[in-house]
Amino acid sequence: MKNNVLVTGIKTALVSCVDEQGKVYEDSMRKLMDWNFKGGMNGFYICGGTGEGPVLQKETRKEIAEIAVDFAKGKDCMIIDHVGAIDLTTAKELARHAADVGCDAISSVPPFFFRYDEQGICDYYRELADASGLPVLMYASPLAGIAITPEMIDRFMDQIPNLIGLKWTNPDYYTMSHIKQLKGGNINVINGPDETLLCGLTMGADGGIGGTYNCMPLLFRQIFDYFKAGELEKAREVQFKANKMIDLLLSFNGGCLAAVKATLNMLGYECGYQVYPQKRLSDDEMDRLKKGLKAINYEEEYLGTL
Repeated sequence: MKNNVLVTGIKTALVSCVDEQGKVYEDSMRKLMDWNFKGGMNGFYICGGTGEGPVLQKETRKEIAEIAVDFAKGKDCMIIDHVGAIDLTTAKELARHAADVGCDAISSVPPFFFRYDEQGICDYYRELADASGLPVLMYASPLAGIAITPEMIDRFMDQIPNLIGLKWTNPDYYTMSHIKQLKGGNINVINGPDETLLCGLTMGADGGIGGTYNCMPLLFRQIFDYFKAGELEKAREVQFKANKMIDLLLSFNGGCLAAVKATLNMLGYECGYQVYPQKRLSDDEMDRLKKGLKAINYEEEYLGTL
């Protein structure tokens, strides 16, 4: 029986460093990946929600994949390319490209905007799996607007040989625990919510992928390592510390990505803004972010010696 648990450890859902026209800031992307890698990340999930993949041009997404794969060469660093798109033709093209350039796996949200039945969703993933030949992770997020059940996952895995599991970006850990028990446990389940990484690990997740990892990779590595060592109290302390940062990032209306990018820009990584017309921080909000970072001693306590 083949092993489906291929994605383990802690991986950053990488921001996409792009300018107003979608030009990739390659140097910044490489520097940001290097900083996260040295901070303990053992891979990157590119062009997902944090990476704004669904609103980037496909050629931009391809370039990001090529940069990420090149960075990972010779390192213990997995690259998972989120190829989801509103049309299947584009998603399949990106899936083939991911395989061609050497990504380790692909991922995708379920097909969105129109209403799809279970067979339609299964067909979508089968097409991506066939196009790439790579291991496939579903991206199970409430934002997809589809209730993903353990029974659905079980049926999909029976029909799609290279579907290995899913990234579970949902606080419903009761359901996640049932998913992790499918196939006798031979299913890859990755925790999505950053603020409850420890909860996900406790309920059986094989690792974590998160967007705020960009800003504090060392802390999330510590949570994982403490959990694996059985030092739950220390893991909880670090999770609570990370959540202070997450609370600050979430305090800006419109989601935390604008604040994540602003923080990284302040650290010297040229990330640009969110793709227009997504939120941008006003001058007042930037001042509040700077004060908030100072209040939690971000530079002194969250960056370590990286």
